[in-house]
This record gives sequence, structure tokens and C-alpha cells, in this order.
Amino acid sequence: MKLSTKFMTRNDCYKAGRKITPKGIMIHSTATPGVMAATWFSRWNKSYQAGEINRQVCVHAFVDDKEAWQYLPWDHRGWHAGGTSNNTHIGIEICEPGGFSYSGGSNMVGYNVAKNETYFRKAWQNAMDLCVLLCKKYGLTERDIICHSEGSRQGIASNHADVMHWFPKHGESTNTFRAAVKASLNNLSGSVASSVGINLGDVVEVSPSATRYYPGGPSIPDWVKRNSYHEVTQVLSNGKPVIRGGRECVLLGRKVDKASGKEYAGILSWIDKRALTVVGTKTNKAENSSGSKYYRVQVGAFSNQKNAEDLLKKVKAAGFEGYIKFD
Repeated sequence: MKLSTKFMTRNDCYKAGRKITPKGIMIHSTATPGVMAATWFSRWNKSYQAGEINRQVCVHAFVDDKEAWQYLPWDHRGWHAGGTSNNTHIGIEICEPGGFSYSGGSNMVGYNVAKNETYFRKAWQNAMDLCVLLCKKYGLTERDIICHSEGSRQGIASNHADVMHWFPKHGESTNTFRAAVKASLNNLSGSVASSVGINLGDVVEVSPSATRYYPGGPSIPDWVKRNSYHEVTQVLSNGKPVIRGGRECVLLGRKVDKASGKEYAGILSWIDKRALTVVGTKTNKAENSSGSKYYRVQVGAFSNQKNAEDLLKKVKAAGFEGYIKFD
């Protein structure tokens, strides 16, 4: 993230000179399509008292897909929330891409999700990086981050819908944003998907709630979720995780019929790791007397014998043969 600083010294908020001890971060989005972070300086570095602007507003920073601009000192009381959270929270505005308009308040008319996916992911990452920086600076955690609409529900901000009128269009929410910040603070890659343990050879189930293979990618057919498990056939490319739509993905290969356990040709599709649940692992490859190959699938490991026996009953009830091996 490229962070530049240029304080809005003509803005009445800056002139007021009030200080705060930051106790949280509030995420906004601009609701002004196509206006990027650097442009807001000329728009808001003006005085309401002098009649230069018709709004009494100022936030600490704007971010877009390329950079972040800080316009107030972090410990300066901003005018961004329309409530008491101005006394406690740093305000960050995420700039929105162009090519659409607003109707009826927070309704984004003509917003093309696929076209704007790349922009969204880069702006999301810059906002996340800035939050990580501020959390480290002021001893905050992801739990101290809220969006404007959450602040409104808590009674500490004015009635606005951001960012939950926008994030869900890309399969995200303030909760997943907080989770991404947490992952980065824990020295992970910054991607929630990176914390999900999916390995080569795992047999996985696709979540019923998943709608796309990855953000901005193809829709998932219902049969992929309803009828089949799938084998993970690739997790890295050239030694690195595969990122699609801003998410770490793995490649699904052969499909396994849920009812019979029979294997069929695979779908060969990359999919967001977060959409998967591991149901087994192909841990044992062997040959029988006829020379044909088969696999054994481990479906669990337990320290409690009763838990193992209960799962074995479920496996057999589903039509699979199974046994318990004690190590």
C-alpha cells in the first residue's frame, strides 16, 4: 500500500484542533462513483464557515485501488460518523469505481460485479493494509473495526448503509474484512483462505452456500454441491498459492459420488479454499492381486473411541464400507 499524507488545513475540522485517543476504526465507502483518493483533497480542503463548501465533513483517509491518502492526523477528531464515534474512531473512506449511479439512497444502479472485481480486491487490500498499520500503531485488533452501518445500529453513527450495500456484491462483509485483518495481524498472508488447511489428495465437499468458484468466477452448478465430493489435485503453481478473484484457490479433480463412493472424471475447476470442507484424505495407495489400484480414505482421527464408533456408523449408514484402526 502506498500511503501519502497531505492534511486538509483549510477544512474547519482540521482548524478545530480537537484530539482523540483512537479506540477503533470505522470503514466507510464514498457513494461517489469514480472519484479516487487523491481527488478528495481539492474537494474537501475548504471551509464551511467561509462558504467554500456546503458540508461539514472530514475523514482521516481515503483509499482506492492504487493508494491511500491521509488527510487528518490519526489522533485528530474527524467529522465522518455523524455521532459519538467521532470521539473514538479513525474514519477511512474506500473509494468506489465509476460506471454506475445511485438511486433511492444506497441502491447501486448499473454496478457490474465482474467488471469491478479487480478494482474491489485491490481497494479492499489497501483498506485492510491501512487497518493493519493502524491496529499496530494504536494497539487495536480486528474487533475494534466497524463499518458505518454497524455504527448506526450501535447508536454511535448516523443512518448510513455503507459498506454493507457494496461488500456483499463481491461475496464479502464487514465480518470477512475483520477476519482478513486478523489473519494479517497474525502474520499470515492477509487472506482468510490461507488459514484454511486444504492439502493435495484431500476429498472435499463444496459448501451449499457457495455460489461461485471464486469471486468474479463462474457459477457453481448445483450438482457439484449436491451429488459429489471432489478430490483436490493441485494446491500450488510454480511453488506458490494460486490466487483468483483475490482468493487462494485449489484445483478440484476427480469427483466422488456421495451415495456410492464411485469415482468419475473430474471437473478440473479452481475454487476458493473457503468454500470447501475436508471430508477425507486419500492416505493409502495400493495394488490388489489383479494389479488395479485402489485408495483408502481416512475420514477422521479421534482420541475418544465412542466418537470414532459413532462416525463409523454414519459412514456405513451412507452406504460405505469402513473400519476403525487403532494407532
